[in-house]
Amino acid sequence: MSPTVLLVCRFAVARDQVPTFLTRARRALQLLSDSGGLGGELGRAVDDRDRWVLVVRFPSVVAYRRALSRYAVREHVVPLLSEALADEPSTYETLADVTGGKVGSHVSLLAAEEPTAR
Repeated sequence: MSPTVLLVCRFAVARDQVPTFLTRARRALQLLSDSGGLGGELGRAVDDRDRWVLVVRFPSVVAYRRALSRYAVREHVVPLLSEALADEPSTYETLADVTGGKVGSHVSLLAAEEPTAR
C-alpha cells in the first residue's frame, strides 16, 4: 500500500444534534471521496456516545489540499471541520501499514523528522 495522508477530526456532538451531524458528516465523506479521497469512516466512541471521529484517507498532501480547495467542499465540509475538537492536530501521514499480514513502512514526508524504526 502506498503512503497516505489521514484527515482525522474528532467531534463532541450533543445527542439531540446527532441526526443533523450525521447528515453533515455523511455529506462530508461523500464530497471528500469525490474530491480525491481514497475512502473514509465516521465512527462514534463506544465509551462516550457524544464523541465522534471522521477519518478520510488521501493519496498525498497535494490531493488533500486540492480536495479542500473545491467549492462544494469549502461550502459544506469546511464549516463542519471547523467544529471539530481543536486540541490535537487533524492531519497525519501514514508511516506504517499492514496489507495481507505484512507490515510496510513509508518514508516520512517531513524530511527533517524521519522515523528510524522499521
